Amino acid sequence: MQEYDVVIIGAGHNGLVCAAYLLKAGYSVLLLEKRSVPGGAATTEECIPEAPGFKFNLCAIDHEFIHLGPVVQELELEKYGLEYLECDPVVFCPHPDGKYFLGHKSVEKTCAEIARYNERDAKKYADFTSYWQHAIGAMIPMFNAPPKSVIDIFGNYDIAKIKDLFSVVGSPNKTLDFVRTMLTSAEDILNEWFDEEFLKAPLSRLAAELGAPPSQKNLAIGVMMMAMRHDPGMARPRGGTGALVQALVNLVTSLGGKILCDQHIEKVLVDDGKAVGVRAAGGNEYRAKYGVISNIDAKRVFLQLMDASDVDAADKNLRERLERRIVNNNETILKIDLAIDKPLHFPNHEHKDEYLVGSILIADSMMHVEKAHSLCTLGEIPDADPSMYVVMPSFRDPSLAPDGKHTVWIEFFAPYQIAGAEGTGLRGTGWTDELKNKVADKVVDKLAHYSPNLKNSIIARRVESPAELGERLGAYKGNYYHIDMTLDQMVFFRPLPEIANYKTPIDNLFLTGAGTHPGGSISGMPGRNCARVFLQTHRPIAQTLKDARDAIASTVSSVFKIN
Repeated sequence: MQEYDVVIIGAGHNGLVCAAYLLKAGYSVLLLEKRSVPGGAATTEECIPEAPGFKFNLCAIDHEFIHLGPVVQELELEKYGLEYLECDPVVFCPHPDGKYFLGHKSVEKTCAEIARYNERDAKKYADFTSYWQHAIGAMIPMFNAPPKSVIDIFGNYDIAKIKDLFSVVGSPNKTLDFVRTMLTSAEDILNEWFDEEFLKAPLSRLAAELGAPPSQKNLAIGVMMMAMRHDPGMARPRGGTGALVQALVNLVTSLGGKILCDQHIEKVLVDDGKAVGVRAAGGNEYRAKYGVISNIDAKRVFLQLMDASDVDAADKNLRERLERRIVNNNETILKIDLAIDKPLHFPNHEHKDEYLVGSILIADSMMHVEKAHSLCTLGEIPDADPSMYVVMPSFRDPSLAPDGKHTVWIEFFAPYQIAGAEGTGLRGTGWTDELKNKVADKVVDKLAHYSPNLKNSIIARRVESPAELGERLGAYKGNYYHIDMTLDQMVFFRPLPEIANYKTPIDNLFLTGAGTHPGGSISGMPGRNCARVFLQTHRPIAQTLKDARDAIASTVSSVFKIN
């Protein structure tokens, strides 16, 4: 039996970030990862035996949220091998009528592209982007703090962010309008602002990255996704998303942290209401002196890894609320990776190589995007006319493929449980190898409609069904966000109000990861925020005084800053 100050379940990027902050604070940390490699949903791997030398991002690829926080700078990850490659342009979306949306990092250049087809929409786009950039600026301090920590949130505001806050909620009418905006849908917002489908379709496709149809109420915040690609911008680590993980691994191990892979955790050990360690498959126990931190979702922790009596003793309602209160809409991903010998080419849309730098969205209309997501909720596979998110990352980063060849990353939303197929396929979901490949064929056919050279360029491919993705990531029902990113399950409500601040009713048991505030995607924010709560719990006076001092110093510095 081995003992550490802290044991972290899961070595995803948030677990690694949390470990780094705790190691820097002087704690000994052990991370236990069920896969043979650390990283969770943030790995880059050679996963196609028939295509040696081709490296694929198996889940996350485009990084925006991490640039809204201080993780990269505070942890000095560049010193540990991390290099970000900025993408510009950031989005290309070909439209069936020959028009296309080309989004640059520059708002002005993007407006010029839109103005080729519609002057009014170009002008409205500038206003729309400005509004959401101010809204993002106002929300950043909340993203980068525990949701119930007033001191942390206050300390994150500087003059620029205070101005952003007042620009969106600076009067009663502005406040009411902002609340109304947050309660509506991406579809309603985009119809309110714009006329052209070639513009609304890609914006709705990006909004749907939060895992819901554009028509879903309480999820209008998704329309901010394009504004983020203007500022702070979109980038990818050189070497793939896994290079971020490798930098974190380098940092953690340099600080004395330990990472053990192939460790499937079977139980969180609780003694007298306090988490004291974990037991892995095979019987190995790892004891934790000060805390166990879970980087996996709350449902699996409390419903699968703990004795019901221990949970009930701490909170008699928690298990039932986790089982029945948390909502997932059955939408996840069928992932396709292609090794190709010629780059994608879009001859019917005035092909330019710059189209290949950022994300390529196949979204023919808002209704096209709507069907791609709403059908999943019904358990239907939306493959009659596939919509998809495509990236050819090797164009921006040639290190991902052999010379002259490329990798293609395709995200196709699909149901985890297929209606009418219960009890068949992998884990009873209905997904079989034959079915996933039939669906992939249709997805590739649709992409080839826009890039006709694709099918003759394919060297090899890998298809991962939603059920397989769920098994690989350990994600509950394949939900890579752990739980849906709807407004009723965000901030103070993520994953439930009583466990929304990273602490749980079990003493010394903490939560981090995508299922905690501020949610999924590559940001490191849940890991950083959880570390702060851990330190505030175990060093309450010293940490609170430090946080208060830092908050006051930050605000004063901002107020009196000489420009």
